[in-house]
Amino acid sequence: MEHKKNVPIWARIPNGVWVAISLLCAVALWLFVSAELPAVFAPPTEVWAAFVERATSGTLWAHTWASLSRVLAGFGLAFVTSIPVAFLMAWYDPFRHIIEPWIQFIRNIPPLAYVFLLIAWLGIGNESKVAVIFIASFLVQVVTIYQGIKGVDTTLIKAARVLGAKQSDIFFKVTIPATTPFILVAARLGLSTSLTTLMASEIVGGDRGLGMMIQQASGYYQMDVVLLGIIMLGIIGILFEKIVRFLERRFTGWQETAQQ
Repeated sequence: MEHKKNVPIWARIPNGVWVAISLLCAVALWLFVSAELPAVFAPPTEVWAAFVERATSGTLWAHTWASLSRVLAGFGLAFVTSIPVAFLMAWYDPFRHIIEPWIQFIRNIPPLAYVFLLIAWLGIGNESKVAVIFIASFLVQVVTIYQGIKGVDTTLIKAARVLGAKQSDIFFKVTIPATTPFILVAARLGLSTSLTTLMASEIVGGDRGLGMMIQQASGYYQMDVVLLGIIMLGIIGILFEKIVRFLERRFTGWQETAQQ
């Protein structure tokens, strides 16, 4: 009983209640800003009306699916290629000496700088957009996974060798399990980068996508549609975050058990 008395009152509030409070605060702030800056921020009622209209007509889902498919394609390709490249960089110095300088060089170039080059090469279709997302997501993920591999405790590897483990056993039973948290962190960063790069790729060409919808709406000063597109991107980002967190609990739960 005394322990419960020492717990702050806010710590006893369920997470669902905090989510509701956060949403109410966001809506209240939104109403205030839209009242002060009506030409820039459309009120929630207008955004909801834009959602109903575009959802009913199907245009919203067409734009959303176009953006979502590009993100998943670019991120998926980046994810499956970044893992072997990161392991090769960590395990073979000649490969790292050749590849790492170019990864660091391109990683510091904003995607918008080379999106025009890819459009000139691949056109304004999905290929160029997926390529831009792939490059940006791949660079973030390969660096994160590489750092995770290099950070594997060498004591574990030495202990495995003393116990007679082969190189393949060390790779599959020591290195990969120890690197799994970093791979999932890389996936989270890669998804976030993919969504950011999506906007850069869609606003410069194409006929579908949330980025294109936002750009077209801003041209006609339809701020309700602009906010709708931004909110849709935020919802997609949150869904990605929830999926990655679920995978983290699923595949790295053994770490929490070991620490306890």
